[in-house]
Amino acid sequence: MQAQNRLLKCAWLAVLAGLLVAGAQAAQCGRVTIANMNWQSAEVLAHIDHIILKEGYGCDAELVPGDTMPTLMSMMGKGQPDVAPEAWVNAMRGPLDSAVAAGRLHYAGKSLSDGGIQGWWIPKYVADAHPEIKTLEDALKRPDLFPAADDSSKGAVHNCPSGWNCEIITRNLFKAFKAARKGFVLVDTGSAAGLAGSIAKAYERKQGWLGYYWSPTAILGKYAMVRLGAGVEHDEKSWNDCTVKADCADPQPNDFPAAEVYTLVTSSFRESAGPAYEYLARRRWDNDTVNKLLEWMQVNQATGRDGALHFLQSNDELWTRWVDDFAARKIKDSL
Repeated sequence: MQAQNRLLKCAWLAVLAGLLVAGAQAAQCGRVTIANMNWQSAEVLAHIDHIILKEGYGCDAELVPGDTMPTLMSMMGKGQPDVAPEAWVNAMRGPLDSAVAAGRLHYAGKSLSDGGIQGWWIPKYVADAHPEIKTLEDALKRPDLFPAADDSSKGAVHNCPSGWNCEIITRNLFKAFKAARKGFVLVDTGSAAGLAGSIAKAYERKQGWLGYYWSPTAILGKYAMVRLGAGVEHDEKSWNDCTVKADCADPQPNDFPAAEVYTLVTSSFRESAGPAYEYLARRRWDNDTVNKLLEWMQVNQATGRDGALHFLQSNDELWTRWVDDFAARKIKDSL
């Protein structure tokens, strides 16, 4: 009987300890706003963070609409939202570094362990048929291979949606490489769906396509595309001083740098969130993992939350390394 009582006492103490830990985590984390960016890899990561922070660490977590430039500007100027799970920081590295040095923001860690890949791409079937096309300059010699939908006598370079950093970059590179003089027009794709749809449409018709895209994405997992070199070395100073700026008067040819993709948090969140911040500092995945998840989401027409639940239910060998054991048990119980 005494042994049984001791076991019961130990069990109750364990439960009480767990409740105290959970209560402390919740009190420490408090309310946290998470930027839900408007592209698929960032969206599903935001939902994963929402579930883990809420269920594993007791945070009062809320998803808020986000986009690269507005979100990062708001974080630098207003301290909101608290977390940008997938911030492609290259285009704003200078101001962000200044905000970090001033104590307003903090790089929690790399979202993509192997970085993002961005640039101008063509379909593999075009590259196979025209092996002489290796660089942007090579492609711009052949507007006939990439006809514009509205005027087949012109070639088309497909741009990013307005509000994305890559829209500014692509517009500046279009100007730097004198694409208009070479018979090209810059196409506004309108939205992320419009940009992806333009690739899908070209593939269905086996037509030429030239424009900006990035990885990880479901589209580049589904359709074989070849990234073109710029034909010049990356010039960091010219990139930061001009290529990424909307008011750049005289952009010069430049190559894309390796894309650094971070989880960005406000310093106030870092200081108050305790174990919730430690999760974000540990949480990272690679392009292959993300591409597989995005492909599943596309095939199943899944939402960001659907994708997050699928990932958490089928990849616990990965995400349990991001959290402590107590949080892992709570998250699994919630799924």
